[in-house]
Amino acid sequence: MGFRLGVDVGGTFTDLLLFNDATGAFWRHKTPSTPHDSSEGILDGVNVICGQAGVTPKDVSVFLHGTTVATNAVLEGKGARVGLVTTEGYRQIMQIARSFVPGGLAGWIVWPKPQPMARLEDTVEIKGRMDAQGREVRPVDDADIRAQLERLKAQGVEALTISLINAYLNGDHERRVAAIAAEVMPDVPLSLSHVVLPEMQEYERTLTTVANAAVRPIVGRYVRNLRERLTKVEMTGQLSLLRSDGGLMSSQKSEEHPVALLMSGPAGGVTGALWVARNAGLNNILTLDVGGTSTDVALIENGEPRRVRTTEVGHLSVRASSLDVKTVGAGGGSIAYVPELTRALRVGPQSAGAAPGPVAYGKGGVEPTVTDANVVLGYLPENLLGGTFKLDREGAKRAVQTIADKLGIGLMEAARGIIDIVNENMFGALRMISVQQGYDPREFALMGFGGAGPLHVNAVARLMGSYPAVSPVSPGVLCALGDATTRMRTETARSLSKRTSDTSADELIALLRDMETQVRAELMADGVAEAEIETSFEVDIRYSGQAFEVPMSLALADLEQGGLKALTTRFDHEHHRLFTFNMDAEHEVVNLRAVALGRSLELPSQPLPEGDGDPSAAKLRDHELWMDGGPQAAVIYDRARLLAGDVIPGPAIVIEMDSTTLIETRHRGVVDAVGNILITPV
Repeated sequence: MGFRLGVDVGGTFTDLLLFNDATGAFWRHKTPSTPHDSSEGILDGVNVICGQAGVTPKDVSVFLHGTTVATNAVLEGKGARVGLVTTEGYRQIMQIARSFVPGGLAGWIVWPKPQPMARLEDTVEIKGRMDAQGREVRPVDDADIRAQLERLKAQGVEALTISLINAYLNGDHERRVAAIAAEVMPDVPLSLSHVVLPEMQEYERTLTTVANAAVRPIVGRYVRNLRERLTKVEMTGQLSLLRSDGGLMSSQKSEEHPVALLMSGPAGGVTGALWVARNAGLNNILTLDVGGTSTDVALIENGEPRRVRTTEVGHLSVRASSLDVKTVGAGGGSIAYVPELTRALRVGPQSAGAAPGPVAYGKGGVEPTVTDANVVLGYLPENLLGGTFKLDREGAKRAVQTIADKLGIGLMEAARGIIDIVNENMFGALRMISVQQGYDPREFALMGFGGAGPLHVNAVARLMGSYPAVSPVSPGVLCALGDATTRMRTETARSLSKRTSDTSADELIALLRDMETQVRAELMADGVAEAEIETSFEVDIRYSGQAFEVPMSLALADLEQGGLKALTTRFDHEHHRLFTFNMDAEHEVVNLRAVALGRSLELPSQPLPEGDGDPSAAKLRDHELWMDGGPQAAVIYDRARLLAGDVIPGPAIVIEMDSTTLIETRHRGVVDAVGNILITPV
């Protein structure tokens, strides 16, 4: 009998979900995060949840983990000092970048240009050159390479990036530099561009490889430290980390390729939502993952999440596959304030985080937060985490009263104003991944999870017109569920950059088959049985002359039967959906990718006993909350006692160990066969 443990580290809480593979039984636990060393909070949670299940850590065969270590290193500017080796004439590649200035009109006047992750003084040039076909034009000079590396060593670089012109076609020169670097700087981790991103476009390839190098020492230390701590409690099972694209990678590979972890944290929620959606029979889902610091949103169409070819963290945008997740600074810990200049209420992106946290947590917080407003309005009862966490309602009232006094309004109006603003912020993020991508949100359900997602999902669904609003089972630990239910994934890419008249379906098929062999071998090296590996393919296409391409999935059978015409027809349809027009120009195949996936983890969803539709057996007590401009009579229910088919009229509150669900007036919640609460208008 094996146990699978999913662990997700958030800004406020660390979530754990322990699964029994044989029976489908599960245990869940939330413990405060320890930002100074995430592994401390993880080990605290491991000991508690194993105790709940009556097992020991050594009974856990698979440990699956979503982490924000790489993300935080980028956001906080704490990456390693990176040395960059470039081809002669390309030393300023990181400074020139794409000459793009974000912001509106005249944004360049006030835009503080971020410092490149590899500074100019830490960038060196070497002799040697490959041409655009990957042929050697000038050989490298070993003495020159050694001299430049000695210079970087003297400057104290902590990680090294090697990114030479056209290396994606021929990596021989990069490999030679790496061989000499292993002698000159044996303790400095190396990142080679033709390994990290074997694609055209020199700046994107260099930037991605530099980012990989910058976070590599930090991620490496974290992963090794976590492995050591787990070994001390005799947890010797397989340790895998969640990639930005929703797949898993071995902990050893994560040390070498940490740029694939930049969106690891938010990806867990999307993969968890996929598991819930499949069990609930829902194909189209918008996700609303509300944590203590931020809200992450994503779109799932026909059971597949949208993936993008760029990962964005702060001002950094690297070429690495990730789930299309948008993040806004709107969470339970987001701080409400009234600027002196505008005298208008604002919420976030500043957050009280885990320490000191909202005032209601009683840990020393003094500034009013979204959680405090929910407590004041009665949406969040005083007992959290099954009664083990008491909230300070009077302290929350005093904090929110400071906002009311500055605005000259009542306490309840101020609290409701905070909630309305944070809901609008979430609404704006959801529009970015639906309406602005050509999707009608009314054709999607909205699933709220994270500690605060079910508190807001009904209100945001009303703004979006996205029904049903779904509160899944264990919404507070759904990211950990996603970590526990996803599968191993790896991919490789290759640039082709040929017009369709200059290539053929046979050439594409031959290249993709070769790439398939490569990715299958990588998963087998990570311990995945060959018979369990599935492969899929992707292609980037554009009209000749365009500066951007559209990524699409590709089935080899379609290419074999329909040729390139089948591919270009699909591209025309997708281009029209995205941009409302097509062009007469010839098509160009830019990049090819092969993806290998391990066995799908079919963890069962336990059905609930059938009820008669009456939830009164789950009623805890009558309650009063503030909604629609005044006090409303409501009922508080215990989710653990609800049965399938129970109908809960709003306003109502459903509490459980890890989250609280709010059902608004003029709405009702129906419990489905596996325990999800589906909220719809009356």
